[in-house]
Amino acid sequence: MELSKRLNWIIEKLDKVEVIMDVGTDHGYIPIYLVKNNIASKVIASDINKEPLKKAKINASLDGMLDKIDLRLGAGLAPLKNKEANAVIIAGMGGNLIRDILENDLEKVKNLDYLILQPAQNPEVLRKYLYTSDYEILNEDICLDEGKYYEIFKVKYKAGDYISLEEIFYEISPTMLNKKLPLFKSYIENKIEKNEKVMEFIIDNTEHAIERKNELKEKNQKIQKLLKNF
Repeated sequence: MELSKRLNWIIEKLDKVEVIMDVGTDHGYIPIYLVKNNIASKVIASDINKEPLKKAKINASLDGMLDKIDLRLGAGLAPLKNKEANAVIIAGMGGNLIRDILENDLEKVKNLDYLILQPAQNPEVLRKYLYTSDYEILNEDICLDEGKYYEIFKVKYKAGDYISLEEIFYEISPTMLNKKLPLFKSYIENKIEKNEKVMEFIIDNTEHAIERKNELKEKNQKIQKLLKNF
């Protein structure tokens, strides 16, 4: 079983624990890898749909790991009992959805050693939530896989640990900016390019369209200033 660059990158962030939950497990590749490599003794692999769980069951059976992978049907953290897992992985969902999953089961989140969160879209939404809602940021990183950039957060709940920043720093991670990660400059440049393309498509002269265009222009100006740190 060969994992994608993104999945390997997620696994690199994990600390060895007894039980890990993989939310939205899809084909079950991460759970299989974790138990085969003794990163976890048991993995709870959940999905909101039955079909991915069937595929995960087949894959786990083929690898002889089915006895260590607990497959559960359900959304978010709903299939997990409080204090049943030490860590949780939520990857491949939108930042808004990941935020809502955490908020909906906050009591369970509070008892985890750590969470690995890897949004597929809207990382800025998730970052703002994490920074302002009692989470300790253990690590942030970036990955480029098949031409797409991904961000990852390793966090744990910690009451009173929150950061209030300018809005631009929810879009551009101050943690990664300070680290001067090798990929971060090209990631910022990619954001600027995307904003410019969106502005090109805004051709209406309505008040809303003009406001949106000005908002993107101002955002790009702020991002350009941050580039000077590299």
